[in-house]
Amino acid sequence: MNALVPLPVLLPLCVTGLKLAIGPRLQRFQRFITLAVLGAVLVLSVILMVAADRHGPLSVHLGDFAPPVGITLVADRLAGLMLTVSSAVTLLVNLYSLGQGMADRDDQTPVGVFHPAYLILVAGVSCTFLSGDLVNLYVGFEIMLVASFVLLTIGGTATRIRAGSTYVIISLFSSVLFLVAIAMTYSVAGTVNFAQLAGRLQEVPVGVRTLLEAMLLTVFAIKAAVFPLAAWLPDSYPTAPAPVTAVFAGLLTKVGVYSMLRTQTLLFPGHRLGDLLMLAALASMVIGILGAVAQTDLKRVLSFTLISHIGYMVFGIALAGRGSIAGAIVYVAHHITVQTTLFLVAGLIERRDGTTELTRLGGLAKTAPLLAVLFFVPAMNLAGIPPFSGFIGKLGLMRAGVDNGGGWAWALVAGSAATSLLTLYVMAKVWNLAFWRDAPPGSEGEGRVLESAEDEPGDGGDSGDSAATGSGSGLPEPAGAVVSAGFLGQSITTTKRLPWPMVVATGAAVALGLLYTVLGGPLTTFTEAAATELLARTPYIEAVLGR
Repeated sequence: MNALVPLPVLLPLCVTGLKLAIGPRLQRFQRFITLAVLGAVLVLSVILMVAADRHGPLSVHLGDFAPPVGITLVADRLAGLMLTVSSAVTLLVNLYSLGQGMADRDDQTPVGVFHPAYLILVAGVSCTFLSGDLVNLYVGFEIMLVASFVLLTIGGTATRIRAGSTYVIISLFSSVLFLVAIAMTYSVAGTVNFAQLAGRLQEVPVGVRTLLEAMLLTVFAIKAAVFPLAAWLPDSYPTAPAPVTAVFAGLLTKVGVYSMLRTQTLLFPGHRLGDLLMLAALASMVIGILGAVAQTDLKRVLSFTLISHIGYMVFGIALAGRGSIAGAIVYVAHHITVQTTLFLVAGLIERRDGTTELTRLGGLAKTAPLLAVLFFVPAMNLAGIPPFSGFIGKLGLMRAGVDNGGGWAWALVAGSAATSLLTLYVMAKVWNLAFWRDAPPGSEGEGRVLESAEDEPGDGGDSGDSAATGSGSGLPEPAGAVVSAGFLGQSITTTKRLPWPMVVATGAAVALGLLYTVLGGPLTTFTEAAATELLARTPYIEAVLGR
């Protein structure tokens, strides 16, 4: 069974090489193998999760080199659950992207650029979840960074290039800081293997250990978009194509949360920075949701709610108890799915009406009832309305805060309740503006310009060409007009008849979010066992070091 552990990383990389070798030929075959390998990764992830639950953590030393020389991959309950959820989400997003690319009659770019980059991203995510040492964790981050820049800037519009550049600069800064932290860790402990560090860091002077903890937390907080290190996110994610935005919002920030969870429980038990984490969690929840209240564009609203709800996960990590860790794990799994689903719905709205600006939307509940249902269910789930999984996660976290009884814990419980109510307000605001009220005059969406492939005014674009293909202003064009720079910089026709793969993928994501509610009991039991395993540390260490 241990031999299966590397496959979620190796399979996407091998298929990427095959797809690049084939090039733009054999379109249907390439779409099929992409879906097939993502389906295989999902099956493998489920197998690893079940095996880790029944038999304990699985580990493999690549090349049969023992730590600290070799690369170690480990699949415990936490890694198995994260792999399973992320694999399911990436499979659905890929199906969504295929529908969008086929609807745009895009025969070259998805195969030539999007799908190889997407598979590399999936490999990077899997590598991060399975990493058994700091260096391999860093490699996983860098794999994701390379693929992320390609996906964020795909299409080559000025807005996307600027947003992607900001993302890369921030990511490179965190990468440099991560390298410095790895070097310092190796200098004081003589290893970067997690299992070995779990013992050796306890012998390091308290001040040095606290410095290492602070550096790693800073790196992971940037990746997770924890306030005040989240300013890059609202401007970076909304500019990307809908499938890219969805998978980034759902997955990439949770990779940072996962890394915080792994290192804080395994390397720094009884951590000294708990109060600082609680403050960051409270600030993320409150400031993030207040930012969402102030937005009028659906994508930006969802970007700010993303920052806000990262605070719930940091809340659980900061308390560092069995109940809080279990609640944080539930909330991570829930949020990956629900946040991805909401961004997919935003893509459907943009496909239908050509904009996600709430002031220019209306009447969707009457004219697109299926789209209304696809939004309403995950929106209520995000707000934490009983009996959805969002409520289960928040209840576990708030109960852990009450049991803790400290001043900061009570402040976080109050902040969680206020954030949940404000999230409900934000979702109700979106519902009223986009779905419930009558459509504003002149808002007929079919044929609306999504965005212009030309540079923005003042950037040297040719205004004559821009007028011919769509100025990007969002003003109505004749029904069925072809407009520029949609999914991959190609021409897009907005339409009320949404491509069926996009609708099916979004519906399946909604169903996956509801499945967490149906399986709430087993999910809670599993996450409690995962939290117990994380806090015990011994099962992980014995699986890696064999003692």
